[in-house]
This record gives sequence, structure tokens and C-alpha cells, in this order.
Amino acid sequence: MLSAALRRWTLLLPPLAAVLLALVWGRTLPNAVAALAGLVLVGAVLAAVHHAEVVAHRVGEPLGSLLLAVAVTVIEVALIVTLMVDSASKNATLARDTVFAAVMITCNGIVGLCLLLGSLRTRVAVFNPEGTGAALATVATLATLSLALPSFTTSTPGPDFSPTQLTFASVAALVLYGLFVTTQTVRHREYFLPPELTDRPTADDQHDESQLPTNRETTTSLVLLLVALVAVVGLAKTVSPTIERGVTAAGLPASVMGVVIAMLVLLPETIAAVRAARRDEVQTGLNLALGSAMASIGLTIPAVALASIWLSGPLVLGLSASHLVLLALTVAVGTLTVIPGRATPLQGGVHLSVLAGYVVLAVSP
Repeated sequence: MLSAALRRWTLLLPPLAAVLLALVWGRTLPNAVAALAGLVLVGAVLAAVHHAEVVAHRVGEPLGSLLLAVAVTVIEVALIVTLMVDSASKNATLARDTVFAAVMITCNGIVGLCLLLGSLRTRVAVFNPEGTGAALATVATLATLSLALPSFTTSTPGPDFSPTQLTFASVAALVLYGLFVTTQTVRHREYFLPPELTDRPTADDQHDESQLPTNRETTTSLVLLLVALVAVVGLAKTVSPTIERGVTAAGLPASVMGVVIAMLVLLPETIAAVRAARRDEVQTGLNLALGSAMASIGLTIPAVALASIWLSGPLVLGLSASHLVLLALTVAVGTLTVIPGRATPLQGGVHLSVLAGYVVLAVSP
């Protein structure tokens, strides 16, 4: 009975969210309506997670994780570019703040939760170090080339890239992301499967077909997933002025908006990763976390670089000194976590502590 009610709820909420988006789009919302839109937004996120899991179950890993990561990141890019077009000078650092927040949330928050929940369930969380290490190395390289280097270049004043440097960073991001996707899905797919399946790359083919969603169910979930994600980004943009007013009224830094956007956009992946870790599928959770971080940089930076041609204001990408320290700490801790291919609750707690430090500095720099 509960399962049937859940299916009806997840089928109805994405269209409902899309209708609400159509009604409120482009309007200044009273606080009560903004609160209602926020509740529907959260419901759309939960529905998106359900439909993403249906599709992932059908296509198998790591394609399922990749699908959700790319879908959510495309919506994130659309949201960032839309907000920057609305006010380029006011949101000059929005892309940097959102992308860095996404990196910290995924590489410390989602990874930490997966390791903590997985190790509490089985004493030791086990994952594939080859694939996870390759993903972390790609994230570290992308973050350094796109977010760290602008703080040290001298061609332009301030933490900005020159047009040549921005073009290089964008092309490098796209090439590295494309190379990683090819590695993950074609040439070395077994590196991103749980360790017990690495010797049986065709294990997904051995599933009982009767246990998999039908083609019709998969197609329905894919369509509703896209509708839910569009509704999420649209409603997030609609309620963002209310959130921004709240941030300003609370006396918080403007960079907190980037954190809020990243948290909203990454909520589907966070829930999906936590559910996977609770099922002892830690590798799936790590694929989601690091894949999301990689997609966030690899797709967002080229998109905002292209949009900067039409934007009147500056595009600030360079991180501050405190954020550079946090990025270096994240890479170091992540490397030490990945090398053994095994983790205890301690490693999960370490990653979550780094995220907590980031949040504290975001609120009180």
C-alpha cells in the first residue's frame, strides 16, 4: 500500500511542480508563496531521486550515477548562467562560489556521509581505489586549473583569467571530463564497480530481468526526472530573491548564496548517495559524489566562459586564501582516504569536519 502511494506521489509531483513554476515564473513572490514554492521544490527533489534510481537500476552502474550527475549539473549550469545574466556585476563571483561549494559538498559532505554510513553498517567501507582515485585526481586537476590558478596569474589584475587563459581552462575542463566519461563507461568500466564485481564486468547482465524496471517504466521515470530537475532549477531561481533577502537581513556574506544554490542542486545526488551507502553500495555513492564534482567544474566553467562573451560584468574565478587552504586539505585527505580502498568511520568523520570548517568560514569569513 505504501509502495503504491509512493509511486503515485512521485508520478504526480514533477508535473505539479512544473505547473507551479509556470504560474510563479518572473513574479515577485510574497513570503508565504515563496515558502510554498520551497516545499514543492523539496518534493520535486525527492521525486527526482526516486526516478533517477529507477533509471539507474535499469541501466546499471556506473551509467546510472553518471546520468544523475550530468542531468543535475546541466540544470546547475542553467541556473548559474541565468542568475548571472540577470545581474552580471552583482553575481560576478556566483559561478566560483557555487562550483567551489559543489566541490566541498561532494568531496567532503557526500563522500564523508557515504564512508561513515557504509563503515558503520559493515565496520569497514570497501570501494575500488583505481576508479575512485582516478576520479579524485581529475577533480583535483580541474579545480586547480579553473579555481586556484586565477588567484596567481598576472596577466589581469585580481583573481581573473585573461581571455586566453579562460579559453585554455574551458577546453581543458571539457577534454578532461570527456576523457573521464570515456574511461568510466567504455574502456575501464570495471574500475567503477564495487570490488566484488571487478572480476565479473558483465555482472549487470546476470540480473534477473524480471527484477528490472520495464522499458515503459524506465522511459516514464526518465521523462519525469527531467521535468523534476527543470522544476527544481526554475523554482530555485524563483525563490532565490527571497533567500537573498534573508541572507542580507541576517548579515551573511554574499558568497552564502553560492552555498545555498549548490545545496539545493546537489540534494538529489546527496539523497541517492546516502541511500546507496545504507544498502552497502559505497562505490555507487562515491561515483555520484566525485562524478558530480567533476561535472560541476567540467560543464560549468566552459558554460560561464561562453556566457561571459555577452555578460557586461567581470567573471571572478580565483579562490581566496582560506578556500585555497581548504581545497588543498580536501585533496590531501581525499588521497589518503582513497589509496587503501577501505575506510572506517574515522575517514568519514574527517571529511565531514572539513566540510563543517568550510561552512563556518562561509558564514563567518
